[in-house]
Amino acid sequence: MDQDKTHDVKDSSYETAESPVRGQRAGLYADILNDPELEGLTLYEKKALLVNRELNSHGMGKYQWWIFFLCGFGYFLDLMWAQAFGLVATPLENELGFPADQYGNIFSAFSAGLTAGAFVWGVLVDIIGRQYAFNLTCLISSVFGLCLGAPSNYDGILVLTAFVGFGVGGNIPIDTTICLEFIPQNRRFLLALLSIFQPLGVVVTSGICYGFIPKYSCGLLPDGTSLPSCNLVSAGTACCTKASNMGWRYSLFTLGAITLAAFLLRFVVFRFQESPKFLLYRGRDADAVKVLHNIARFNGQQSSITLEMFNAVTEDYASMHGGGSDSPVLGAGEKQAKSSFSSKVKLEFIRYKMLFANFTIARLTILVWITYVFDYWGFSVAGTLHSPFLATAKDIAHICEGSFLPKILITKGHEINVSVGETYRNYIIIYTPGIVGVLLGACMYAIPIIGRKWGMIISSALMGASLFLFAAVNSEASNIGFNMMEYFFQSMFNAILYGWTPEVFPAPIRGTACGLASFWGRIFGIVSPIIAAYVLAANPAGNGVLYLAGGAVFICTIAILLMPTSRMGAQSY
Repeated sequence: MDQDKTHDVKDSSYETAESPVRGQRAGLYADILNDPELEGLTLYEKKALLVNRELNSHGMGKYQWWIFFLCGFGYFLDLMWAQAFGLVATPLENELGFPADQYGNIFSAFSAGLTAGAFVWGVLVDIIGRQYAFNLTCLISSVFGLCLGAPSNYDGILVLTAFVGFGVGGNIPIDTTICLEFIPQNRRFLLALLSIFQPLGVVVTSGICYGFIPKYSCGLLPDGTSLPSCNLVSAGTACCTKASNMGWRYSLFTLGAITLAAFLLRFVVFRFQESPKFLLYRGRDADAVKVLHNIARFNGQQSSITLEMFNAVTEDYASMHGGGSDSPVLGAGEKQAKSSFSSKVKLEFIRYKMLFANFTIARLTILVWITYVFDYWGFSVAGTLHSPFLATAKDIAHICEGSFLPKILITKGHEINVSVGETYRNYIIIYTPGIVGVLLGACMYAIPIIGRKWGMIISSALMGASLFLFAAVNSEASNIGFNMMEYFFQSMFNAILYGWTPEVFPAPIRGTACGLASFWGRIFGIVSPIIAAYVLAANPAGNGVLYLAGGAVFICTIAILLMPTSRMGAQSY
């Protein structure tokens, strides 16, 4: 299904030290050394290509499917927790009685954690390895998530929320990196399909809160408003007690338990092997061979890769580059592993320079960052507007201060006699079409005339168009319809974008590149609703906010149009 027109393009432009072409080699591994596909590649890329061929020859075995579903669980947790705080914030406010202007602090805490996590884990995964990062992100999220329902003060909850965000923030850059490095090249459409777990996370969280919060929440006063917090009234006055408001706690305990289950699956049930490509660019060729043999054994197959193959490639590369050079080279095997500390430091700088190795790669890196910035900008503003009951500028103003949709849904629901339970049900309905959007995004990989690039261009353009259409109408039915349309194309676009990003960066810098893209996106995801609030003040009708979101998405469309076509579907090293 991996059929972009440029799939067979050879692009070794991340490093400039290419292998010179020379005559035919002789010896035991002459067929490998004389392979024309290896010509012009760096030492690391030559070995990575051999790993790709090994994985391609074995296809999708049990090990690969385990990796796919466990990485999908990471995507699931990402939006599961993001959705949770919007759904529990109102009963939390009712019980603790914090001032209205502090309502958005829980979203700020979570966003800050996500932003820090994207940066830290994205960089660390290329340094400490995929194995540790894969497990630690889930462990941190589960530990702090299980504790979230315990505090009875807002400050304690905010601290725990930030740490949950820190763990969750690394999931997407890490999980896409890991999944790519274990699946065959012709199954890379599965990277886009990972995003199907995100709307599932939204739906499951909404379902859990739908089951707990309406049943275990404080009652209402005769005028339809919630009981006041016991922290705000004198003793003996009817108020919202902890015992009568356990629904949000039960919900968070359940989500924490789901996160712990994901960690146990990753760490106890399944024995995750370190990525062979990480081991190769760290000079650990023997360990890479061992991992490939373990994977083949797990799949009931035999591995044909040997350490001698990698050694032959290393020796051939050295002979073609003078043999005695002391310059550090990624993928140099035992020589790299035993090199001096200063040489290893030089290699780290070489790794980071790969993001801007030449004009084409620098252009790619910057355009990817721009795409993530305006993608997060667009859906952060648009995501605050997914209300089927949205009617007034005041509603939009409240929402633009943070993830206030559930609060608005409940408030507007009371006004038109919709119960809290029905409100949470409607929220599930709005987000379910995202699952179909992801499936369509993954299918774009299989249509040669469209592929990754045009799939992203079409979906982002239609996402922006739906926001502009939303600005032109104002009825309950049209609001629901255009919100569903926007989320459908948002899910389709992000599925392709998140799946494609790790493909275009080589393993030595892959986690860092994905983490930085996510970091920039999350930074602007925090800033954009604040800017939207100022736009709203100048345009009380609310259309300025919608045009702000739609315009940002159209910038994504332009950025993708300008991206180098050679990076679409090329070999992933």
